[in-house]
Amino acid sequence: MIDAPVWTAEELKTESLKAVEVFRRRRVEEPLEEYLEAFDQYQGVVEELLESTVDLNELDSQLIEVVTDPNLLEALRYLAGPPISKDDLETVAEAVLTPSRLKNNPTMARSIVEVIRNGLDRRRFPWVIEAREPTEAERSAAVLASAALLATRRLETNRRNNEKQRQELEVQEALARAGWTKVPTRTVQVLSGAPRPGEFCAESMLGKRKADLIVGLWDGRVMPVECKVSNSATNSVKRLNNDAAAKAEAWRIDFGATQVVPSAVLSGVYKLHNLVDAQSRGLRIFWAHDIERLVAWVNSTRAT
Repeated sequence: MIDAPVWTAEELKTESLKAVEVFRRRRVEEPLEEYLEAFDQYQGVVEELLESTVDLNELDSQLIEVVTDPNLLEALRYLAGPPISKDDLETVAEAVLTPSRLKNNPTMARSIVEVIRNGLDRRRFPWVIEAREPTEAERSAAVLASAALLATRRLETNRRNNEKQRQELEVQEALARAGWTKVPTRTVQVLSGAPRPGEFCAESMLGKRKADLIVGLWDGRVMPVECKVSNSATNSVKRLNNDAAAKAEAWRIDFGATQVVPSAVLSGVYKLHNLVDAQSRGLRIFWAHDIERLVAWVNSTRAT
């Protein structure tokens, strides 16, 4: 069997620099319109929230109306400084953030508002703390700052999801162009249930862990592929080492080191020592800016 590529530290450094350059170019070319559209949308939502609650001074009287409106509830979370995530709010408030549950449970709704009130950003909303009406300048500044926070987070989330989806699609298209056949998504408990040689499937369970793709190599081995996008060197630890490399170790233990070839297709920013560590743990690394190298290797397994 032909081993998957194992790169030297110098080779990993060279390719990671190429990935950073691609990352920079895409960021520069990103359209401003997407942010501006999100900003305008959220500006309207924040203004509605302030208007319906009389600048947050009558929040209790509009409790159910606010928490059962998904847009207003999202804006409400961003009144805190720093903003509180949906998951954190559910945990801290001991609440379920679905309109039907909140409509029938005023106590739960009040708990949500109390959490937000206790964490309210005093710089943006000083008048609430001081129990007075806001000046026009204070109100305008609060609306603009809150809309910017919401729009930025929306853009970050969309960017992360879109980049990962684009990367997965690029890998699938490259395999299809090379003559590989896409087969239905599945749950693979034993390797005989994996895609056959020359086939691949999108997001599927391999044992107890989900893979972005599973490829059936020509020599009978199975290649789970993770597509990872990292927007910072710090973030690379989570994406690469704590996720992809951890899955690689688990798959090699569950199915045998000679039977599976855990791999990752990377784009974005990665620390060199994280790349070296992930590779040493059995993860085979390919790059989104050089998908053809991955295709060339999977095709080479036909010769064994």
